[in-house]
Amino acid sequence: MSTLLAELKSCKIAVLMGGRSGEREISLRSGTKVFESLKAQGFNVIAIDVDRNLPDVLREHKIEIAYIALHGKGGEDGEVQGLLEMLGIKYTGSGILASALSMDKVAAKKIFLASNIATPKFMTVDPHNLNGSTAEIIRTLTFPIVVKPHSEGSSLGVTVVKTPADLARVISETQKKYTDVFVEEFIAGTEVTVGIIGCGQNLRALPILELLPKNEFYDFESKYTPGMTDFVLPARLPEKIYKETQQIALRAHLALGCRGVSRVDILVKGGREPYVTEINSSPGMTDQSDLPAEAREAGMTFDQLVLEILQSAL
Repeated sequence: MSTLLAELKSCKIAVLMGGRSGEREISLRSGTKVFESLKAQGFNVIAIDVDRNLPDVLREHKIEIAYIALHGKGGEDGEVQGLLEMLGIKYTGSGILASALSMDKVAAKKIFLASNIATPKFMTVDPHNLNGSTAEIIRTLTFPIVVKPHSEGSSLGVTVVKTPADLARVISETQKKYTDVFVEEFIAGTEVTVGIIGCGQNLRALPILELLPKNEFYDFESKYTPGMTDFVLPARLPEKIYKETQQIALRAHLALGCRGVSRVDILVKGGREPYVTEINSSPGMTDQSDLPAEAREAGMTFDQLVLEILQSAL
C-alpha cells in the first residue's frame, strides 16, 4: 500500500452531498454513488446531507477529509470550502477562489478572455435598467442568443431566445428567479465536454465526450433523464482539433486555479473552433454523468476515478 493511500485509509472521511441548491437531488445521487464506492474500497467513510448544522456534524464525527459531492450554490461556489478551511478539514477539488470563479460564469469568462481562451461573446444585464440593457443587447448581438443566470449549474435557468421580441420577457423572468443574468451569443456547433483530473504531473484531460441531446441544447432534462442525450466517445473531431480542444480545457482549468477535478464545457464551431462556455468544479458522479463516462473511456473504473479525486484532498 502506498504512503498516500495508507494516509487516506487512516482518516475519517465524510462525503458531503445534498445541500440547498437547485441541484440538490443530483448531488444526493452523486454523493450516494461516491459513498458506496469509498465504502466498498474499505475507507472509514460516512455520508452527510449538508444543512446549517454542518459544522457541528463535522466536529461530532471528527471528520478529517471531506469529499465534496455538492453541486451548485453553497457547495460548489467556495462557501463550504471556506468553512472546511476554517475547521482545518482537508477537502477534495478546488479551493475557495477557484470554486467561486467557476461558479460565476461571467467572472470565469473574463478570466478566459484575459488568458486568450476563446469564449462566446457575452453581455451582462443591468438589473436597474432592463430596457436599456435589452436595447443594447439587440443592437450588439445576433439572434438567437442565450440567456443565463450568473451562478447556476446543470443548465438551470438557461433559455435560447430566437427573436428580439421575446428577449425582455425572458430576461425579466430569469431575473425574478435567479437575480443576476447575462446573455451570450448562440454558437451552433459540436457540443463537447472535457473532464480534467489529477494534480501536479498527473494532471490530464480525459477523452472528449460529444453530446447529442434530444432537446434543443444540453439542458437539465437532457443531462439527467436516461435516453435524452446520446454520448459519443471519443468525440468526432479531427485529430488536430481534438488535441487542441483537450489543451484548451487544461488551460481553462489552470486559468481559474482549479484543482483535482473539473469538467470544461466547450462548443466547437464548424467542427474546428473551440469556445469554452464554462467550467464545473464539482462534476456530477451519477450514472448519467459525463465525467465517469469519460473516465471509463480512458480505462478507469468508477472506483479508480473516485480514489483519484479523493487523493486531491492531500
